[in-house]
Amino acid sequence: MNATDRTPADLLSSALAADPGRPLVTFYDDATGERVELSVATFANWVAKTANLLQDELSVEPGDRVALLLPAHWQTAVWLLACASVGVVADVGGDPSAADVAVSGPEPESLDAARACSGPRVALALRPLGGRFPQPPEGFADYAVEVPGQGDRFVPYAPVDPEEPALIVAGREFSGAEVVERARAEATELGLTGPGSRILSGLPYDTWEGLNAGLYAPLATGGSVVLCRNLDRLDADALDKRVENERVTVIAR
Repeated sequence: MNATDRTPADLLSSALAADPGRPLVTFYDDATGERVELSVATFANWVAKTANLLQDELSVEPGDRVALLLPAHWQTAVWLLACASVGVVADVGGDPSAADVAVSGPEPESLDAARACSGPRVALALRPLGGRFPQPPEGFADYAVEVPGQGDRFVPYAPVDPEEPALIVAGREFSGAEVVERARAEATELGLTGPGSRILSGLPYDTWEGLNAGLYAPLATGGSVVLCRNLDRLDADALDKRVENERVTVIAR
């Protein structure tokens, strides 16, 4: 990664320039058996499309707030980087009534909460391979319907200021620069030592620790993440086998 990277979007751009074909996010859902592996290039393409959706279709502007009512999931990671690309604040688990856009998973309680947002609302089915809802929830755009037609390259209308707020999680606000600096500073504590490091994270995305282990620290160090949802359903032998098969170098759970 480059020392000049100041935002999470910069980190992704550097990763794309360095080695677009390497794995970046490998996602497991141990409740459904799903496994998805995204290279840097594939992940960056999803981010670009989602950023274009935010900027062009949802009309967000730098400084706007996007409430993300989503679990630890590869599509959540995409939304976090898309928000960083546009310059809007990703408010993880935030109050939809105070947000300009609300993004919800398929859980009824999340959808009900998201309806408090007076602006655009987007729902993610979180189905394998980014599948769509059989019937979109009333009052929501279906992400899987809206995102495929978006552009594969993204250019923000205004440069993203790394000193402006970029992330809110567990009541703590971070600028883009703070996310990058803290991710780098804490990577060694997590055991991420540089390119080739591979962390398995079963932590939720509702804390800084979960976001850092599950996205930002591996991205900041040229590593990769095996992101596991419902990891508690995996027994010790199966976990050991996954660690071996995925060439995991460190575990956060």
